[in-house]
Amino acid sequence: MTMRVAVAATGPASADAGLAAVAAGGNAVDAAIAAMVAAMTTEPGIVSALGGAFVTIWPADGEPEVVDGNVEMPGRGLDRERFGAGLREVHTSYGGGLTLFAGHGSVATPGAFAALGVAHDRHGAAPWREVLAPSITAAREGYRVGGAAATYLAITGESVFSWDENTAPLVRRPDGRLVLAGDLAVNPDLADTLEQIGDEGARSLYVGDLGARIAADSDARGGLVTAADLAAYRAVVRTPLRLRLGSWDVATNPPPSVGGPMLAVMLGELAGADGTSGSSWDWARVVEIQHRVLSYRHAVHDLSTDLEEDGYAFLETIERHGLAGLPTSSSTAHVSAVDSEGTMCAITASSGYGSGATVPGTGMMLNNCLGEPELNRLGLHALAPGTRLASNMAPTVARSDAGDRLAIGSPGADRITTALMQVLGRHCLSGASLQEAVDAPRLHVRILEDGVARVEYEDDEGISAAVQASGMASVSHGPRSMFFGGVGAAERTADSSLTVAGDPRREAATRVS
Repeated sequence: MTMRVAVAATGPASADAGLAAVAAGGNAVDAAIAAMVAAMTTEPGIVSALGGAFVTIWPADGEPEVVDGNVEMPGRGLDRERFGAGLREVHTSYGGGLTLFAGHGSVATPGAFAALGVAHDRHGAAPWREVLAPSITAAREGYRVGGAAATYLAITGESVFSWDENTAPLVRRPDGRLVLAGDLAVNPDLADTLEQIGDEGARSLYVGDLGARIAADSDARGGLVTAADLAAYRAVVRTPLRLRLGSWDVATNPPPSVGGPMLAVMLGELAGADGTSGSSWDWARVVEIQHRVLSYRHAVHDLSTDLEEDGYAFLETIERHGLAGLPTSSSTAHVSAVDSEGTMCAITASSGYGSGATVPGTGMMLNNCLGEPELNRLGLHALAPGTRLASNMAPTVARSDAGDRLAIGSPGADRITTALMQVLGRHCLSGASLQEAVDAPRLHVRILEDGVARVEYEDDEGISAAVQASGMASVSHGPRSMFFGGVGAAERTADSSLTVAGDPRREAATRVS
């Protein structure tokens, strides 16, 4: 029997890469990995090979697991005077106004490819080289710049991506202007790099020639990533958080991730004690839940020096006391895939907002995960080398009692968990179709630096009434906005039909083989 797969990806090149991996003998895991590597290849500025990632997998015949490939604090063996240097402060208009730090000092030890390699080794079916082949071809022969990348570069191209001569060919036309959606672009250096990773394995990015290039570039240009950081990095296989959501068994990433625990608690509160309370949609309740949970995060998790311990303490507090027990006070890409045998795979990857730097001769842009103020409230270089950074990512998989299988996730920085809360609540509790749940309007309670809450929302009468009743300050983003994420979901229904949903807020591409 020929394997069939449903893929929700970031654009046509990403979705087609997923199907190509299946044609090469792959399953949902291969499809999701191929689609994500293609996104890293064809979405400059949005996501890159030198970021972090979480891979959540639920095999057809096994238990779910999460492969944690999040970024780490670098700096093993460096003198303390190197810390705090190598940073470029950047002010952008993204998201209504954002200050971030770029430059080599903003680069964390990458983990994305380590996670992809471990996921493939444990669950893939197609040859590793064949999984990377579509991206190698796209980088060498050319790809069309997608709408999301073009939109992001229009905002950040001059401020974030203009200072490094190695980056310019990846984000600019030959005449010097920033690339536009639909422009044909190439990245031959990245094609060579991916060929090397295809031949030598994912670990080759951390040791040997490629690892040496990354470390040498960091040392020469004021960064903290050392050869020791890269050699020590390992993706970690973790047991996911599990919760009951109506008739669904949901699995998402556990601590030290922040995104998974926050999502699990918000969904649990939305479902209520009987697991079904969210069947009647209540915007006031959505506002209340987000406000309480995200205020707790702002006060505790964002200042934590032990995210794993504090994450499980948070979950225990909720289990014992509910929300009453809580004190009140970036760019990403996602791919989902489900195959006809029932294996589910959800991958979310992030490079932060981008450091603006590219490792010479490799075609790989560097992350700025140390330069995201919202993920580094203790200070941009405050953590000990080897510490995993906070992450909003929450790739999620679920099974229903009826036999449905779902893989879902979203980009969107701190809006990831709130977007998934609303989509999963509508689909799993309220019975909306997958696409209806993705299309529906969203809100996000943002906790500002002083602890004051502000509701960001898309135009909708019900949301407007709930926001007014809450008494909180608010900002409307119009009918649909990229600000609220880009949820991608793939599902195999109980009758073995495959369905997929892409988010109209971002350029998305869906495929069913």
